Amino acid sequence: MIRTFVIRHGKPMSNWGDSAVDPDPGLDETGRAQAEAAADALMALPGDMRPTRVFASPLRRCRETAEPYARRLGVEVTIDPRLGEIPTPKALSHAERGPWLQAAFDLTWGQIQGDLDYDAWRRSVGAAVIEHAGAALFSHFVAINAATSCALGTDAVISFRPDQASITIFGVEEGQLTLVEQGREADTQVH
Repeated sequence: MIRTFVIRHGKPMSNWGDSAVDPDPGLDETGRAQAEAAADALMALPGDMRPTRVFASPLRRCRETAEPYARRLGVEVTIDPRLGEIPTPKALSHAERGPWLQAAFDLTWGQIQGDLDYDAWRRSVGAAVIEHAGAALFSHFVAINAATSCALGTDAVISFRPDQASITIFGVEEGQLTLVEQGREADTQVH
């Protein structure tokens, strides 16, 4: 079995509920420290388990969380849009995204209302984790839950609440995804 490490981004400078929110915030000071701690944890893995490739969501908070680890390895961060945020319906304003997302947390993937097939989106996240077997993937709260849903064969949108910069470990064997170790949980705001 090949292990794949999926890391939630560190704490961003702004949140979805902020009045003047940046649609693509970078990390704040705490988030940068969390990114360094995640890099430390990954570097501490035994050499045969340590990921040597780094992929990230296109969003700045994930790229900035990935950078300390990539820098230590001497590799570039490769962007994979499948690791990005759950797409918001186009008809929703920026301010309406938070309530829409909170409501989706109590649904199944097939029940989410929007512009696309969210169950297909969930499967695309799982496919990215399988495709990048053995790598470090820097992603988001909902995307990590999407991959967890694929691994567990469940339809619930939220399986657990991954903390900022927590590391969830998936196994890939013969094209199948399993959950090896759930990342640290916390009651954090989703960004």
